[in-house]
Amino acid sequence: MTETTSAEASGDALRGSQANTGNKLQAKSVLTKIAAFVADRNIPFIVCSIGMIVMLLWAGKFKMTAPGAEGIIPLVTNSPLTSWQFKVFGPYIGSDMIGATEWTAAILLIIGYFKPKAGILGGIILVGMFFTTSTMLITTPDDTVLVRGIHYMNNLGLFLFKDIISFGVAFYLISYYGRKAIMAENQR
Repeated sequence: MTETTSAEASGDALRGSQANTGNKLQAKSVLTKIAAFVADRNIPFIVCSIGMIVMLLWAGKFKMTAPGAEGIIPLVTNSPLTSWQFKVFGPYIGSDMIGATEWTAAILLIIGYFKPKAGILGGIILVGMFFTTSTMLITTPDDTVLVRGIHYMNNLGLFLFKDIISFGVAFYLISYYGRKAIMAENQR
């Protein structure tokens, strides 16, 4: 007997079959038909994975340039989780290491299309990376502006805030690749 994960069950419900009973569920309203269409075509996975891969390759390559390294100095040096890296390696090698980590995660996500466990590993790297950069919202000075007594995120704050969204996407990718890996393990 195989165990159905909650994500599989919800995906099966959207696609029109109930995992444990074999009863067919039909999308009837326009909204549920749209949801079924999106689920059937794995659109969330396609958009999230391709978007993440492109962002990682692009950002990783930029961090391997002098302007990219210099641009992250205030972020890295103010973070208790990463400041040691620039102290030990300097900003240029430290930034190259960050860029190489992003490229490694992107390549693992690509390999994950064919070997899901590689995608899981890429997602785990992303969780660590985006957790770390998300904490920079707290440690980086001048990431907000004060307008009439209320703090709002400025461009730097918004730049950092995107990593909170990416943190959630990383967990989604781990779960998607994980379901694929579980299915592959159970087919043996």
